[in-house]
Amino acid sequence: MDGDLLSELLAPLRLHGVFYSRWSARAPWGVAGDRDDCAILHYVQKGTCTVELPETRPIQLRAGDLAVFPRGSAHHLADAPGRPTVPLAHLLPQRTPGAVRTVWIDGPGPETTMLCGGLHYDAAAAAPLYRALPRVLVLDSAMMSGQPLLADTLARLAGEWDTAEPGAQLVALRAFELTFVLALRAALGNLAADEPVLRALRHPAISQALLAVHTRFAEPWTVETLAAEAGLSRSAFAATFRELVGEAPMRHLTARRMQEAARLLAETALPHGRISERVGYRSPVGFHLAFRQWYGTTPGDYRRSRPDTGT
Repeated sequence: MDGDLLSELLAPLRLHGVFYSRWSARAPWGVAGDRDDCAILHYVQKGTCTVELPETRPIQLRAGDLAVFPRGSAHHLADAPGRPTVPLAHLLPQRTPGAVRTVWIDGPGPETTMLCGGLHYDAAAAAPLYRALPRVLVLDSAMMSGQPLLADTLARLAGEWDTAEPGAQLVALRAFELTFVLALRAALGNLAADEPVLRALRHPAISQALLAVHTRFAEPWTVETLAAEAGLSRSAFAATFRELVGEAPMRHLTARRMQEAARLLAETALPHGRISERVGYRSPVGFHLAFRQWYGTTPGDYRRSRPDTGT
């Protein structure tokens, strides 16, 4: 991942809030979480638990293990496979970013304690390769021992539970952001070699093209010039890119441009003409048409729907 492509893939997510909770659950117990537009982390401090997702085998987590759900996939957590579950919304009816909660589930069996966090982000800003990540990534305690910064950050988060301190919410957000990025970096290094997202990130030619798309999207790229950047023929580049990334090079470029355009519309007061230039469109009309086709709304309507637009 030359040039820190992982950072470029994560940057457009614009993490903006974290809800986190500490769990103490005594068997038997089971909780069903719906899909959410946030990255979810479960860190087991004590005991064990089972993660169940549709059409996959149950995953057992032990003390010191970390499970990451990059796209907030729906899943069940329980002390054992097949347990009856209660909806997460019944235990935590409101999970507002910035809030902290403690959940107690009483029972006669062994206790499991966990630290759970939900990092909120704009789902529309997720890069295609990010959306191609596995539904869950697990770092077991042995892998965690090789990641001292990650392990230390989690240990401090688990022990820091006084939200009355000044700046506590911002500190928690930054700490969970660090945990998330470190966990993804470590998990990607341990994915099976045939995972499409890993093959794309590790492919010397395609990763070079991806880095160009994500950092130099305003340039007048064509399939031919991207192929030259990658050092491949046009046909070989187009076929390999589609195979590994899951879409054509120019569509991936459009996705990145639209991500940046949406960010500029939401966070700045730049005129539409300036934004069109910044994201690689030679005319405001072409930008307007492309944006409307991509998001189903005009740039102006998109900006008006975002109350946090810069002034």
